[in-house]
Amino acid sequence: TAVGFGMDPDLQIDIITELDLVNTTLGVTQVSGLHNASKAFLFQDTEREIHAAPHVSEKLTQLFRNKSEFTFLATLQQKASTSGVILSIQELEHSYFELESSGLRDEIRYHYRFNGKTRTEVFPYRLADGQWHKIAVSLSASHLLLHVDCNRIYERVIDPPETNLTPESNLWLGQRNRKHGFFKGIIQDVKVIFIPNGYITQCPNLNRTCPTCSDFLSLVQGIMDLQELLAKMTAKLNYAETRLSQLEDCHCEKTCQVNGLIYRDKDSWVEDDHCRNCTCKSGVVECRRMSCPPLECPPDALPVHVESQCCKVCKAKCIYGGKVLAEGQRVLSKSCRECRNGVLVKVTETCPPLNCSEKDHILPENQCCSVCRGHNFCAEGHRCGENSECKNWNTKATCECKNGYLSVQGDSAYCE
Repeated sequence: TAVGFGMDPDLQIDIITELDLVNTTLGVTQVSGLHNASKAFLFQDTEREIHAAPHVSEKLTQLFRNKSEFTFLATLQQKASTSGVILSIQELEHSYFELESSGLRDEIRYHYRFNGKTRTEVFPYRLADGQWHKIAVSLSASHLLLHVDCNRIYERVIDPPETNLTPESNLWLGQRNRKHGFFKGIIQDVKVIFIPNGYITQCPNLNRTCPTCSDFLSLVQGIMDLQELLAKMTAKLNYAETRLSQLEDCHCEKTCQVNGLIYRDKDSWVEDDHCRNCTCKSGVVECRRMSCPPLECPPDALPVHVESQCCKVCKAKCIYGGKVLAEGQRVLSKSCRECRNGVLVKVTETCPPLNCSEKDHILPENQCCSVCRGHNFCAEGHRCGENSECKNWNTKATCECKNGYLSVQGDSAYCE
């Protein structure tokens, strides 16, 4: 019947089969049962020891471990007005599970352990009447149901029984131990089933309309677990929202890498030649020549380039023989002289030898040393801006704006 209801065979134990009762077992005799093809045994003599072998006790211990829901089932015919134990699971004198039927008091007694102490539940009912009865005791956490002949006889709340059996526990059928509680009558179909509402395997016509106590406790525990998980998820979500609100104030930006240096978006810097302002714009470097302010020099000065400065500065001019010389320009008279801070200063530098004939010697403007015809003045570092280019003439070099550019303030060294 249990298999017909799709029950896992690993969640039940057939006591009579596991005890290997046969017709030659001392104290019992195989007889006809309540229905055909059933193994029924008559328990009569008091000289008997019907208990489980060690491997069966181990199997029972494993099945009971951490279980809060099980059902004991049996079909029996107890001799009228007798008392005896139907099934007992004991460790020494302590009962983990014991079902006793008293024909003297017309009671069914359920003995169990709670917090290491023995407890007993008493159900007034006459089971020892010489008639066949089906009995089912179902435990679900602290909820106990007693069915007799598929009728719900008692239902009550008890202290939750201990189910973690010790290895020394043993199972006895039809007696409490070797000396006490001998049952007199016929027993068959003895099983322990570890499923909710296990009595349905004995009485398939009964409805299972409500969850068991264990089902309810599992549901409550599940809700508590979900509440804990919800609290954790809420905390994580709040943290994530806090982080997100902080990230909303940020934005992704493209950086620029120049000469091994990394500049952030909208960063500005001055290029190495000190003549261009550069800015990083969305990962692209944009540079523009530094704009120089209008330069108006006094009558005694001229605008000239100074080393390490982009814009011209006013420097005092020199006058020699009616010729106007700017800062750094030279004139050759009896000796070479250079204009420095408005004064002609004698220069003692020696001119380099020339690799050309004397007729090809040319004296550059504002210089003291001759050069060969076709000399590259631009190669001497003549300074022109990025939008102008250097051009050689016979005696000097000049800057000219590139096509499409105009000189700034009349100086072709600066074009835009």
